Amino acid sequence: MRRRHELSDTEWARLEPLLPPRKPGRPRHDDRRLLNGILWKLATGVPWRDLPERYGPWQTVYTRFRRWTRAGVWDQLLAAVQRQADAAGALDWELHFVDGTVIRAHQHAAGAKGGTRRRRRSAAARAGSPPRCISAPRAAASR
Repeated sequence: MRRRHELSDTEWARLEPLLPPRKPGRPRHDDRRLLNGILWKLATGVPWRDLPERYGPWQTVYTRFRRWTRAGVWDQLLAAVQRQADAAGALDWELHFVDGTVIRAHQHAAGAKGGTRRRRRSAAARAGSPPRCISAPRAAASR
C-alpha cells in the first residue's frame, strides 16, 4: 500500500536508473525505502530523530541524504527528470510561478532606511540644562 509522501511504483521506475550505482563491498540499504524516508521528512518538516521506523534508522536516512547532497545527486536527479519531461513535451517553459509565502524578511527589515531618527532637543531645553561635562571647570580651577 502506498502511503502519503512516498513514491509510487511508476515514479520509482523512473528514478531507480538515475540513482548512483552501488559500490562493491558492504551492501547498501534499500534505496527506495531510504528515499521514501527522505521525502517523508522533507514533506513533514519533523526532526530527523522523529522519522518513522518503517524507513530504517534515522541516522542511515540522514547520512544518505547528506552524502547525496554533497555529491550533487539531487541536482542530477532533478536535471534528468526535467530532461525526460521536456523530451516528452510535458513542460511548458512559458509558465512561471513565484510563491512569496515562503520568503521571509528579517524582523529589522521592516523599518525605514537608516533606522529611526533621534529626536533633537530644542535650544531652550539645551540652554536650561546643566552642562553634561563637569571636568572643564575642574581643569580651570586647578590652574
